[in-house]
Amino acid sequence: MKRLFVIVLLLLLCGAAFFSVWGVNGIPARAEAAFGAASPNLNPAQRLLLSWRLLRAKESLTSAVNLFAQPVAFRIELGESPVSVAQRLEDGGIISDAAAFRDFLVYAGLDTRLQAGDYHLSPAQPPLMLAYALLDAAPGQVNFAILAGWRLEQIAETLPTSGLEIDPADFLSAARARNLEGYLLPGVYPIPREITAPALLDMLTGAFEAAISEEMRAGFAAQGLSLDEAVALASIVQREISVSDEAPLVASVFVNRLAAGMRLESDTTVQYALGYNAAQDTWWTNPLSVADLETDSAYNTYLYPGLPPGPICNPGLDSLRAVAFPAQTTYYYFRAACDGSGRHNFAETYAEHVQNACP
Repeated sequence: MKRLFVIVLLLLLCGAAFFSVWGVNGIPARAEAAFGAASPNLNPAQRLLLSWRLLRAKESLTSAVNLFAQPVAFRIELGESPVSVAQRLEDGGIISDAAAFRDFLVYAGLDTRLQAGDYHLSPAQPPLMLAYALLDAAPGQVNFAILAGWRLEQIAETLPTSGLEIDPADFLSAARARNLEGYLLPGVYPIPREITAPALLDMLTGAFEAAISEEMRAGFAAQGLSLDEAVALASIVQREISVSDEAPLVASVFVNRLAAGMRLESDTTVQYALGYNAAQDTWWTNPLSVADLETDSAYNTYLYPGLPPGPICNPGLDSLRAVAFPAQTTYYYFRAACDGSGRHNFAETYAEHVQNACP
């Protein structure tokens, strides 16, 4: 019995040692998944220690201090240490944990790359984003981002924390007056802070015009679409896809349905017609109810044939190209795959479409 007890004790000690080593070895991998690659200048012990600290402070590094705060001026003096920068950021209410912020700077190798100069930093941004913003002191401009699939209102919502001196209401008023939904090309743009709403719109529409090549225009024409019609269809494609390489397939379904005189029956057009959903805090209601699908709007492609009166969002180049050069298929239907991948199952007939429903 005594011998059996010793054997069991040894097995327990070995197991504890195994899981202890496994846990230690797993810390750097978990940190890399959460915070990106570690600086190659760190030795294994430094990387392990910083990874452990970052994982403990993950919440403070990935959460903004105040989602409704306005950008504030911040200056890094020439030769100022990362410790001092981090502490002043915390003292100014821009970040919540100076020690964790400094740990991330060292972990990512950013502590030696901070640039002296003037910044406009927003407490509405997570500290991880702020860390990278401190690598480029360009007081005269900001990098303004528009994501593919955003509608005008979503772009306007980013203005207060962008560093640009544009009132969201002024932006929306100017964009709507020019019917620019769909024509603000997604991307990241270096823009002067003092730019006006009309000038910003001119810059974004100029980027759109430059991106639409003659080849793409010929592709639109080959589908029997004007530029405006092509942008409207591309906006629907953009909102339907989660995986960009499916854009030509989704475009082919809508092109085929238009050619056959079928209604597009796209949920995304109903979502656009419904507008902001306060209960869900989103511009894109999901899921849609039966009553939603009966919304009487010219944008509702379940009720009205053909394309909607205009784009429902600002599509990216992948979706625009997909409309110019759709896949050659005989598909008329698609629905989300049941594996959670974001991909779709496509069908030629309604019977096949029904069979593709999730159990």
